Amino acid sequence: MPAATSFVEAPNRERRKLAVKRLIRPVSATVLTTAIFALILRRVPLSALADALHDADFGLFLALMIPNTLFYFAWDTLVLSVVIRWFHGDVPYRRLLPVRAASYVVGFFNTNLGRGAMAAYLSRQLHAPFLELSSTVIFLVLTEYTQLVVWAMLGLLGLRADVSRSLLAVAGGVAAFWLVVRWLLAPRDWSISRTFRLATPTRYVQIVLLRAPMFFVSLCLHYYAAHAFGIRIPFLQLLTFLPVIFMLAALPVTIAHLGTTQAAWIFFFGQHAPAPRLLAFSLAAHLVFSFTRAMLGAAWLPAAWLELYPGTLRPEKV
Repeated sequence: MPAATSFVEAPNRERRKLAVKRLIRPVSATVLTTAIFALILRRVPLSALADALHDADFGLFLALMIPNTLFYFAWDTLVLSVVIRWFHGDVPYRRLLPVRAASYVVGFFNTNLGRGAMAAYLSRQLHAPFLELSSTVIFLVLTEYTQLVVWAMLGLLGLRADVSRSLLAVAGGVAAFWLVVRWLLAPRDWSISRTFRLATPTRYVQIVLLRAPMFFVSLCLHYYAAHAFGIRIPFLQLLTFLPVIFMLAALPVTIAHLGTTQAAWIFFFGQHAPAPRLLAFSLAAHLVFSFTRAMLGAAWLPAAWLELYPGTLRPEKV
């Protein structure tokens, strides 16, 4: 009888452990987001934040930041189509627009789930194993971080400051990272390592160059959009530290990626503008980017659903 009882309780214990694990991430994200904003608001009173928002030129700001998101979406989809063609097969650009947009909506709540949803969609479209497409999605994520590091290094070189050790450390760290990735994944005959096995050094350079316009356009539009909040940051300073802010923004550790981004803007650019203006600008930029992507995702979601499940949204014949 005790053996039978333990046999029944084992699945219950597993379910409880799974429920706890699912609860830990949202709770920890909430706590961290609250803690970061509590620290920021100790330095920036709400009244000062309200004044900074009131004084901003939102006409100029929106005229720059909404096109920034639209260009990001269009070019991001182009990058996806090129990489899919390299490693899997040709998928028309227009057929990738719905899944790329829909992944933004899912990724808003869970970054990894958004990437997984995109891999699942591509797996179905190409009739290829899910893990092989997951390999390509991971490849895209890692090369995105790499190109941001390259931009930051260009900014450091442009500043001509005493950064030789830091620059060498960053360059050495990125090189070592890719050597480890290649050593771990490329020789293995795993589906999850397929793209890393097939990618040549030329492909790595090509993908970094292909991504370059995405960041450069965003850099220029952020530079001028900051003027709408009375912020004047030297271009080379923005070139150096905006990639770092983007990398921090991508970390799935806070609610909707809030908090880390705002803290980074104040930390890196506090000498160029008052903290209330930096906080107001970073919040506005983050919310416009997130909201515009969410609207794109909502608009394309029915198309993505029909691609995955043809006929499910059509009215039944009577």
